[in-house]
Amino acid sequence: MANPFDKAQELAQELQESEEFTNLKQLHEEVNNDEVAKKMLDNFRQLQMELQQKQMQGEQISEEEVQQAQKQFEVVQQHEQIMKLMEEEQKMSQLVSEINKIITEPLEALYGVEENQEG
Repeated sequence: MANPFDKAQELAQELQESEEFTNLKQLHEEVNNDEVAKKMLDNFRQLQMELQQKQMQGEQISEEEVQQAQKQFEVVQQHEQIMKLMEEEQKMSQLVSEINKIITEPLEALYGVEENQEG
Protein backbone atom coordinates (compact mmCIF):
# COMPACT_ATOMS: atom_id res chain seq x y z
CA MET A 1 0.00 0.00 0.00
CA ALA A 2 1.30 3.44 -0.91
CA ASN A 3 2.33 5.76 1.89
CA PRO A 4 0.71 9.21 1.43
CA PHE A 5 3.68 10.90 3.13
CA ASP A 6 6.10 9.38 0.63
CA LYS A 7 3.91 10.54 -2.23
CA ALA A 8 3.72 14.02 -0.69
CA GLN A 9 7.53 14.12 -0.52
CA GLU A 10 7.70 13.06 -4.18
CA LEU A 11 5.22 15.78 -5.07
CA ALA A 12 7.24 18.38 -3.16
CA GLN A 13 10.34 17.32 -5.09
CA GLU A 14 8.44 17.54 -8.39
CA LEU A 15 7.27 21.05 -7.48
CA GLN A 16 10.83 22.13 -6.69
CA GLU A 17 11.96 20.86 -10.08
CA SER A 18 9.06 22.46 -11.97
CA GLU A 19 9.50 25.36 -14.36
CA GLU A 20 7.09 27.43 -12.27
CA PHE A 21 9.14 26.98 -9.11
CA THR A 22 12.45 27.54 -10.89
CA ASN A 23 11.17 30.80 -12.40
CA LEU A 24 9.72 31.91 -9.08
CA LYS A 25 12.97 31.18 -7.22
CA GLN A 26 15.07 33.07 -9.77
CA LEU A 27 12.81 36.14 -9.70
CA HIS A 28 12.67 36.03 -5.90
CA GLU A 29 16.47 36.09 -5.75
CA GLU A 30 16.66 38.94 -8.29
CA VAL A 31 14.22 41.09 -6.34
CA ASN A 32 15.93 40.31 -3.01
CA ASN A 33 19.31 41.27 -4.47
CA ASP A 34 17.96 44.66 -5.58
CA GLU A 35 17.75 46.82 -2.43
CA VAL A 36 15.24 49.27 -3.92
CA ALA A 37 12.98 46.55 -5.29
CA LYS A 38 13.14 44.56 -2.05
CA LYS A 39 12.21 47.60 0.04
CA MET A 40 9.34 48.50 -2.32
CA LEU A 41 7.96 44.97 -2.22
CA ASP A 42 8.41 44.62 1.55
CA ASN A 43 6.56 47.90 2.15
CA PHE A 44 3.74 46.87 -0.18
CA ARG A 45 3.35 43.45 1.43
CA GLN A 46 3.49 44.92 4.93
CA LEU A 47 0.65 47.29 4.10
CA GLN A 48 -1.33 44.45 2.49
CA MET A 49 -0.89 42.31 5.59
CA GLU A 50 -1.96 45.13 7.91
CA LEU A 51 -5.11 45.75 5.88
CA GLN A 52 -5.94 42.03 5.76
CA GLN A 53 -5.53 41.77 9.53
CA LYS A 54 -7.88 44.73 10.02
CA GLN A 55 -10.46 43.08 7.77
CA MET A 56 -10.15 39.76 9.59
CA GLN A 57 -10.70 41.55 12.91
CA GLY A 58 -13.81 43.21 11.50
CA GLU A 59 -12.29 46.69 11.50
CA GLN A 60 -13.26 49.19 8.84
CA ILE A 61 -10.53 50.18 6.38
CA SER A 62 -10.44 53.93 5.86
CA GLU A 63 -10.50 55.63 2.48
CA GLU A 64 -7.03 56.98 3.26
CA GLU A 65 -5.71 53.45 3.78
CA VAL A 66 -7.29 52.30 0.51
CA GLN A 67 -5.66 55.22 -1.32
CA GLN A 68 -2.30 54.51 0.32
CA ALA A 69 -2.49 50.86 -0.77
CA GLN A 70 -3.44 51.92 -4.31
CA LYS A 71 -0.49 54.33 -4.47
CA GLN A 72 1.92 51.65 -3.25
CA PHE A 73 0.55 49.20 -5.80
CA GLU A 74 1.04 51.77 -8.57
CA VAL A 75 4.65 52.24 -7.46
CA VAL A 76 5.22 48.47 -7.37
CA GLN A 77 3.68 48.12 -10.84
CA GLN A 78 6.38 50.39 -12.22
CA HIS A 79 9.07 47.86 -11.30
CA GLU A 80 9.30 45.17 -13.97
CA GLN A 81 11.00 42.51 -11.82
CA ILE A 82 8.48 42.89 -9.00
CA MET A 83 5.60 42.52 -11.44
CA LYS A 84 7.21 39.43 -12.97
CA LEU A 85 7.67 38.00 -9.47
CA MET A 86 4.03 38.67 -8.59
CA GLU A 87 2.89 37.01 -11.83
CA GLU A 88 5.00 33.92 -11.07
CA GLU A 89 3.68 33.86 -7.49
CA GLN A 90 0.16 33.87 -8.90
CA LYS A 91 0.99 30.98 -11.25
CA MET A 92 2.50 28.96 -8.39
CA SER A 93 -0.47 29.72 -6.17
CA GLN A 94 -2.84 28.52 -8.88
CA LEU A 95 -0.79 25.35 -9.39
CA VAL A 96 -0.81 24.56 -5.66
CA SER A 97 -4.54 25.30 -5.49
CA GLU A 98 -5.24 22.89 -8.35
CA ILE A 99 -3.08 20.20 -6.72
CA ASN A 100 -4.89 20.74 -3.42
CA LYS A 101 -8.22 20.32 -5.19
CA ILE A 102 -7.08 17.00 -6.66
CA ILE A 103 -5.78 15.78 -3.29
CA THR A 104 -8.99 16.67 -1.44
CA GLU A 105 -11.36 15.24 -4.07
CA PRO A 106 -11.73 11.89 -2.23
CA LEU A 107 -12.74 13.69 0.96
CA GLU A 108 -15.17 15.95 -0.87
CA ALA A 109 -16.67 12.94 -2.60
CA LEU A 110 -16.95 11.06 0.68
CA TYR A 111 -18.66 13.87 2.56
CA GLY A 112 -20.68 14.92 -0.47
CA VAL A 113 -22.10 11.41 -0.75
CA GLU A 114 -22.90 11.24 2.98
CA GLU A 115 -24.68 14.62 2.86
CA ASN A 116 -26.78 13.48 -0.10
CA GLN A 117 -27.72 10.23 1.65
CA GLU A 118 -28.90 12.08 4.75
CA GLY A 119 -31.00 14.54 2.74
